[in-house]
Amino acid sequence: MRQNAVKGLLVLWLFALPLHAQERDQVDMGEAAQRAAQQVDGRVLKVDDARDKYRVKVLQKTGRVVTVDVDKKSGKVSKPKQG
Repeated sequence: MRQNAVKGLLVLWLFALPLHAQERDQVDMGEAAQRAAQQVDGRVLKVDDARDKYRVKVLQKTGRVVTVDVDKKSGKVSKPKQG
């Protein structure tokens, strides 16, 4: 009987694993920095981790500092904001 309980828990855990994986972010901090740098053509100065996005501060080749948001799920980069 104890073996059946353990097997049952194992089966439940295996079914729950893919659901948990879907909740994870699709884009990590490093990829967000890379996407932001490429989008605004510059060098990343700082990356902040918010609930559903990364806020990335980038120094453009022109010398201007801009901030973009990178969505954690989709990886979409917002339009640059000065400052």
